[in-house]
Amino acid sequence: MKSPDPKADEASIFLEVCWENGAASLPLHSSITLFLLSFTQSTSFHVYLVSDHPDSLHALSDKLPDSLAVSEVNRQEVPALVRACRLPAVLDADGGFCRAGLAVVLRHIIQRTCKLGLGRTDVASLLGFKNTCLKACAEVSQWTRLCELGIPSAVVEHLHSPTEKSLQLPAAILHLEQRLGEPVRVHNDDKIRRQKLQQQKNKSSPQSVSQQEDVSGVEALSEPLREGPSTEQTDETLEDPRRVSPSAEPGPGVELSAALAKLSVDAAPPSSTRERSEIRKVKTTELPELEHVFAEGLYFTLTDVVLLPCIHQYLLSLQQSAPGVLSCLPLLLRWYHRVQELPGVRRAAEDCGMALFSPQVTGPRSTQPETPIPSEVEQEKARPSQEHFIGGPRPTLTKLQDNGIEASFTPHPCPSWTLHWESLPAAVNPTEGKMSDTRAVRKRQQLNNLVAMVTELARPGHTIVDFCSGGGHVGIVLAHTLPECQVILIENKEESLVRAKHRSSQLGLKNIGFIQANLDYFTGAFQIGVALHACGVATDMVLDRCLQSRAAFVISPCCYGFVQNTLKFSFPRSKRFRETLTYKEHMILCRFADQTAVQLPPERRLIGKRCMGLVDLDRSWAAETHGYSVRVMTMEPESCSPKNNMLVGVPADNDKVVQL
Repeated sequence: MKSPDPKADEASIFLEVCWENGAASLPLHSSITLFLLSFTQSTSFHVYLVSDHPDSLHALSDKLPDSLAVSEVNRQEVPALVRACRLPAVLDADGGFCRAGLAVVLRHIIQRTCKLGLGRTDVASLLGFKNTCLKACAEVSQWTRLCELGIPSAVVEHLHSPTEKSLQLPAAILHLEQRLGEPVRVHNDDKIRRQKLQQQKNKSSPQSVSQQEDVSGVEALSEPLREGPSTEQTDETLEDPRRVSPSAEPGPGVELSAALAKLSVDAAPPSSTRERSEIRKVKTTELPELEHVFAEGLYFTLTDVVLLPCIHQYLLSLQQSAPGVLSCLPLLLRWYHRVQELPGVRRAAEDCGMALFSPQVTGPRSTQPETPIPSEVEQEKARPSQEHFIGGPRPTLTKLQDNGIEASFTPHPCPSWTLHWESLPAAVNPTEGKMSDTRAVRKRQQLNNLVAMVTELARPGHTIVDFCSGGGHVGIVLAHTLPECQVILIENKEESLVRAKHRSSQLGLKNIGFIQANLDYFTGAFQIGVALHACGVATDMVLDRCLQSRAAFVISPCCYGFVQNTLKFSFPRSKRFRETLTYKEHMILCRFADQTAVQLPPERRLIGKRCMGLVDLDRSWAAETHGYSVRVMTMEPESCSPKNNMLVGVPADNDKVVQL
């Protein structure tokens, strides 16, 4: 390892260390982060092991890459922004910008490595097509949720009791096995599929061996990629099913060729030879499907990096406790073997103390029935969708009215309150966000409403969190207006948060911090939560986070049509609404709550406003069961936004009624 002295311009990575029965260990998310750092050979970070035990660094020395600068730090000494997040986390050199959560941290490592190391196309390719690999947060992406949360959690649970869990394959593992058997879709895959068709025709007709090799291209492309213990292996080793599972089928040819060509920095450009005329004439719908080579399809990506330490530990445990179960996972075994053969993987694994191996399927074959796991497409079809709801909202509204439930709005306590925008610095003004003058006026009106409520609730020393902060319109105004409060902006889109940080730097604000993370990764204490136009269930996530912290909240919901049941929330939220409406009827309310645009006829907008009020009434009643006093009010002027509702709530034990 390098000298533990951090450089002034060096970002810091904080990784968790666990101690159990006097022994130190790295949680999976820490192992994955170290593996990526070693694989990319990134040296632009200083790694801190966070532990309450003073000997973590020594105890884990064999699992820490020598190329990294590593120190250990007590949990209480961790910077405040990092301490407010679940690890792993990255803190910029200036200490004001934190990134938290596995996918966010890993993507940042890749981006920073590429930025500081010109020409690292091999590292950049890990982010996949259009740099979107694991970019969508786990709350909205089933694939991110499976890779970032589902599989690591399943492996950890298995490792805690391997003997008991060995014969029961986790649903997340079975889901991945199924995914590896599904057809692959990649950008512009028409050419590769035609090459595969041509290869199939060559194999079915008398062809010379050399001609078949020219078509597959595997030998020529893959040989320079070998390294370490695998240098004497041939491509037959990669494709030999006996190295994986007795039941595995021979692997793909054209697919593997394309995958290896993508990974080879020095690979020759693909041949421009056109396919034979009979191949060109085949319709796209009649072309053969492509098969998986790696987790996301043909190409090695960040997803494979995340999965390797998890699957390695899982397979190693099965090999020791129940090798017969391995026969149930032929595609996963093949993937595990292929990944080992890639450049840098074995080296990175050895640096991190991870001894990769070739699983051997021995003993009796598992008789466990295969658990059917619905594909993502099937899950989407099974999920209730507003697109299939037929009819208007009147029956639902009548049903609520018959049960004594009607939308009601608390009068706005300060309809004329406004910030003195003319006297504020330019960087505070929403026009800095590059929006039109008309929209900027409406944005200032929206900010007037939120800032008025927060100002009444805030006290010196309070921490205010601007959830789903976007470009920082709310958070920056609050930090400037309330200098004795600490303001934290949380947003999962890096580009928006970087713009907000730039604006705050222009103002010289010292009481503001930035966290790029999904809401679930923020665990810090705060007194007031605020969110302007949190879309769909994001409003419910913010509300739930405030309830957990017993914090007051000022929230303006948005995109009611995106509200739907999730792993964490089910609708309706309150007991009284659940006793009155079905899920489908509640979704009808949400759909029509979105029909408040100024272009719509006045009658329809009134119905939309009524539906908005009912959806938010349900939310307010749910919050009141947690001991909150909640009011639903309309922003002033109403024209400031089609989504002009505002939820203001305070804990009953801190019942500060807003009266301005």
